[in-house]
Amino acid sequence: MPPEAALQTYFQLPAFRPGQREIIEAVLNGEDVLAIMPTGGGKSLCYQLPATLLPGITLVVSPLIALMKDQVDALQSKGIAAEVLNSLQSATEQSAVLRRMASGECRLLYVAPERFRDPRFINTLKQRNVSLVAVDEAHCISQWGHDFRPDYLRLGLGLASLGNPPVAAFTATATPEVQQDIIRALNLRSPQHFIKGFARDNLTFRVTHAARKKDKLKRILSLIRRHKCGIIYCATRKNVDALYEELAGMDLSLTVYHAGLSEEERHRAQELFMQGGADVVIATNAFGMGIDRSDIRFVVHYEIPGSLEAYYQEAGRAGRDGKWAVCELLYRTSDRRVQDFFIDGSNPDIGVLRDVYQALRMHMDEKNEVQASVRNLAAEVESKNEMAVSSAISLLAHCGVIERFDISGERVRGTRVLTPDLPATQLPIDRKALQEKKQRDLARLQSVIDYAEAEGCRQAFILGYFGEKQSKPCGCCDGCQRHGKHLRAPTDEEKDTLRKLLSGVARMSERLGAATWKPIHPKARILQMLLGEETPDVLRLELEQLSTFGILKEKHPDYLRALMESSLISGLLRQTQSDSPRITLTPLGSAVMFDQAEALISWPGEESGESRATRPTRRPTTESTELDERSAELFELLKRKRNALAAKRKVRPFYIFSNKVLEAIAVQKPLSIEEAMDIAGIGKVKAKREMPAFLPLIAGYAKSDS
Repeated sequence: MPPEAALQTYFQLPAFRPGQREIIEAVLNGEDVLAIMPTGGGKSLCYQLPATLLPGITLVVSPLIALMKDQVDALQSKGIAAEVLNSLQSATEQSAVLRRMASGECRLLYVAPERFRDPRFINTLKQRNVSLVAVDEAHCISQWGHDFRPDYLRLGLGLASLGNPPVAAFTATATPEVQQDIIRALNLRSPQHFIKGFARDNLTFRVTHAARKKDKLKRILSLIRRHKCGIIYCATRKNVDALYEELAGMDLSLTVYHAGLSEEERHRAQELFMQGGADVVIATNAFGMGIDRSDIRFVVHYEIPGSLEAYYQEAGRAGRDGKWAVCELLYRTSDRRVQDFFIDGSNPDIGVLRDVYQALRMHMDEKNEVQASVRNLAAEVESKNEMAVSSAISLLAHCGVIERFDISGERVRGTRVLTPDLPATQLPIDRKALQEKKQRDLARLQSVIDYAEAEGCRQAFILGYFGEKQSKPCGCCDGCQRHGKHLRAPTDEEKDTLRKLLSGVARMSERLGAATWKPIHPKARILQMLLGEETPDVLRLELEQLSTFGILKEKHPDYLRALMESSLISGLLRQTQSDSPRITLTPLGSAVMFDQAEALISWPGEESGESRATRPTRRPTTESTELDERSAELFELLKRKRNALAAKRKVRPFYIFSNKVLEAIAVQKPLSIEEAMDIAGIGKVKAKREMPAFLPLIAGYAKSDS
């Protein structure tokens, strides 16, 4: 039967979506496949349809029981012999599924990756002809991915024990690095690589900066009343429950979903939302995988998620019917603390690993088995973070010193120590790998912050992060609406100039460590290096030895300064707000530098710039923040003004300006918004928003000095 006939016979669909036909052909030809398709792109059909045409069984590895059950129910309703095997089934039910699989009554079998720990399951599979193994949500296999699942790591060994049948791996979000990890972990053989465009033209991306919680609540109410149906993601169960309490008395159609609810409560909440009994679900990231309600008109993130991969996957659940939908991130800088806590919890250090291992050894019975809960173990080790203890157990299992096992009749799992005589100080732990993973987790979080603080085209930022070019602004995000027609792709000359500027920043970041930047105004030094100016500081830092020294000496300083500002605003560069301000490349900036993404920014004009040969020498500006007596007096006046503004707005003083920024203002005494933009920690937006309140003070002080 041709694929088109199977599409109509089994799935009652008139035609394939873009990209599906090519993937299905590769699968039917027995080739390994890696397919990156956005949420709503029709991934499941790419392995379900071949299963109806292939001679043997198709094994589908999926991470969520609810997702598997929904897909199996849908397939069975179409007359396709599909089964699911999961830990919630009784032993009798599991045996019945295995018998039907062994007898050939099943064409698709859905299992979780944990099933590959079961020798009985592997032995039963060996009796069947496995035509295809489809790995859904394949990014979970990568320890650099945003949903890493250690049990996915067993898939490579499991596939080998089955004779390495053809494999098709599917995911909605994977950076080039994660894609290579998937290929390596699954031992894909010269896989056909399909990347369906990440762009979702019907989605409007927005970031709302919210100074207070009540600002977030006000925005959420506006979205609910305007768009009615949507998902609100919170970072923690506590915030889910708190937000529900805030909204519950407002005559809204709401439900909640998080892992703290019972299985029955979660199922009821999901069914209520899916069947239209509730218009809005407030949830943690435990909700959403496999959710295919088509009329979701908005997805709001109450706090920043841990990665752009997670954000785009969750936001992509909006507008699956192809109609307009809104994806909005409510950004508050202090929300980062929650994600930092999660990163610490998922990356225990060697001390926590040793403490947990030692605690397990102390609780062993005569079979070397431990049934202590994570909570009890956390109470005994130095780290009180239960998440860190749970992560430590997973890492210890991964390095082979313990193993996890199911306890008969229980839904909790036990632990068996495999190396009871091994001292905790000799654990086979790769410390470098632990540190590298934590740094990558922090880098992914920083990319979300870069996205939130950028002001250019939101969709272009996301696509650039995933290594995909966008030739023009989306036109509908808040960045495009703010900057309008000024955002555009570069000319060839502009692209060359920008890549040289980005390369110069990269070289300086390599040369100068964080401490070296401390007494340096980063924008000024970068410009001096690019222009080839042999100033005392440039020579002291040996910047004239960089390959990018003088690489843009033909450009006017004002043009380069404006281009750097546009790059900061659009998220190609980031400037740290700390005691040691630095300017570095973002992942998007790196992609643009290597011509893997397009820069859609507001390009400065050069028509007003003088040639380098005719422009007068500029007087150097004072950049030290060491306060003399008069500057210290001005600093105190500025601080009092800032504190009064903060009290009036009911925000913390540092939200307006930090003490370090006020010290720099007191020393440099800018008399205009433009002059203030050159001070580290201010930038264009803050200068326009905050400086008008301070400029009269500075002007009056400068006048009295003269």
